[in-house]
Amino acid sequence: MLIERIWAANAYRNFHYLIACPETGEALAVDPLDHGKCLAVARARGFSITQILNTHEHLDHTGGNEGLRAATGAKVLAHAGAAARIGGVDRGLSRGDTIRVGRSVELECLDTPGHTMAHVCVLARSETTELFCGDTLFNAGAGNCHNGGDPGLLYETFVNQLARLPEATRIHPGHDYLARNLAFTLDREPGNREAAALLEATRGLDGDTAPITTIGDEKRVNAFFRLQSAALIERLRERFADLDEDPDPRVVFLRLRELRNHW
Repeated sequence: MLIERIWAANAYRNFHYLIACPETGEALAVDPLDHGKCLAVARARGFSITQILNTHEHLDHTGGNEGLRAATGAKVLAHAGAAARIGGVDRGLSRGDTIRVGRSVELECLDTPGHTMAHVCVLARSETTELFCGDTLFNAGAGNCHNGGDPGLLYETFVNQLARLPEATRIHPGHDYLARNLAFTLDREPGNREAAALLEATRGLDGDTAPITTIGDEKRVNAFFRLQSAALIERLRERFADLDEDPDPRVVFLRLRELRNHW
C-alpha cells in the first residue's frame, strides 16, 4: 500500500490522502477538497484515481468531489447515512464494509459517530496499521460536534473503538491542528512532558512536515485519551467545581470537549 499525504495549505488546514495499490497504480482519494492538488500528485506518482472517499458530509471534505469525478470518472464512497446530504454517492458504506483499491489494498470501514452522526474512518492493515480518521480524531485532539454531531457519541467512539486499536496504528486526520491541540493538553495537564516535548519539536513546522502520531502517542499526549489522569482531573475541577472526586471518564471527556469548544 502506498500513501501520499497532501497538504492543502488553506485556511482550513486540510489534509488530503491518496491510498494506492503498488501493483496497479489505482488510487483512492480521501476527502479531496483541493482536487487540483490531488490530481497533480496522482499524475506525478503515476496513479489513476478510481475512487473518492468522503469521511463525512461537511463541505470542506466533499467540495472537490465533482471536479475530481469530472477529471477521472472516479466513484464516490461515503457513509450510507450521509449519502443524501453529499449527493452523487455511488456506494453507501456501513460498519465492517471493505473498500478494495486495485489488487492488494483493503480498507475496513469503521462507523464512528460524534463529529457528525454519519462519519466513517477507514483502517488499513498491511505492513503497518493506518487509520484515516477525518474529523473524528486529530493528532492530539478530538473533533468538535458543532454541526450535526454529538459529544456523547464521540466519547463512545473514542473509548469503544479508537482506544482499542493497536498502539502502533498511525493516525491520518483530516486537518493539521497538532500544535493547537498540544497546547490544549498542556493547559489541562501542564506536567505532561511528552506533550511539551512534541510541541517543542513541531515549532515552525506546517502541514507539509507535521509528524504522524500513533494511537500509543495519542494516549500519552491527547487530553481526550487521558481521562483518568489525576493531574488533568484536578485542574479540570478548577473550572467545574461540581466534578466528583473520582469522576466518570465520560463526564471528564464531555467537560474537556466543552472547554475546547471555546479555547
